[in-house]
Amino acid sequence: YSPTLQISQPNEFDIMFVIPVGRLQLDESDDTGAYYYLKFKRNPKEKYFLKFLDEDGKLSAFKMLQALREIIKQEVKNFKNVEVTVTRKKAGSPAITLQIKNPPLDISVDIILTLKVQRSWPPSTRDGLKIKEWLGTKARRDFKFKSLYLVAKQNKREKVLRGNTWRLSFSHIEKLMMENHGHSRTCCESHGSKCCRKGCLKLLKYLLEQLKMQYPKELEKFCSYHVKTALFHSCVMWPNDTDWILEDLDHCFQKCLGYFMECLQKSQLPHFFIPKYNLLSLEDRASNHFLSRQINHQLNNRFPIFQE
Repeated sequence: YSPTLQISQPNEFDIMFVIPVGRLQLDESDDTGAYYYLKFKRNPKEKYFLKFLDEDGKLSAFKMLQALREIIKQEVKNFKNVEVTVTRKKAGSPAITLQIKNPPLDISVDIILTLKVQRSWPPSTRDGLKIKEWLGTKARRDFKFKSLYLVAKQNKREKVLRGNTWRLSFSHIEKLMMENHGHSRTCCESHGSKCCRKGCLKLLKYLLEQLKMQYPKELEKFCSYHVKTALFHSCVMWPNDTDWILEDLDHCFQKCLGYFMECLQKSQLPHFFIPKYNLLSLEDRASNHFLSRQINHQLNNRFPIFQE
């Protein structure tokens, strides 16, 4: 994870703690196509996984997180010269958060328990990643050959919260897409022309960050992943590098915002990799419209929030 997309001082970091797993069977836990129950097709070579199975033989995210949390708590005690604490568990969060006292700035590091599975991506991803026009057919094929990542994430829609669901994660692919983001190979390289795609993402994240600070309660449902997804969809709608010339940053930023506001109005923002999974639900219509109004106010008044 690179802190380069943080605008203000980077003080929050994500680290994926990746555990490779052998043959896993994925069963959808709901109709989003994002959440799964995991079972072993046959007894795993790695015997230590057996103690993390629940009574139905499902791999329990909760049990694994608990164990990892204990290991980290013990390890943190051994640090000399630096004060590190493990913060209290946030309900439903897939992360174990470390606070690092580091004058003049405290740093928080989220450690995210991630399984890496060598297998084809599940059917719910078939029509996702529509990057043919933008990054090309070869890039799409290469991405889809990469391992599948699953993070320990509680599916809140479950009637009984058992802590045994896992959510697909594509952050490794998203990182590659941001690194090689151009329609042409040389976009933003030293000898190539510069674009403003990353600049747009930074501004979108910053705008949401600032609005969330102003309206924490009304906007608690939103996170940077919403605007990141909106940017990816924008890159597909405007696939050419000439659509993102560096000098046009303000125009491009407003275009992305316009698209994001349409999504908020309709309460419809499809997950970039799992198109049937809507990241904005209709039951949150009120907060979707609230955010849309706040963004509109910023747009019409030349972004007072950036001047503060």
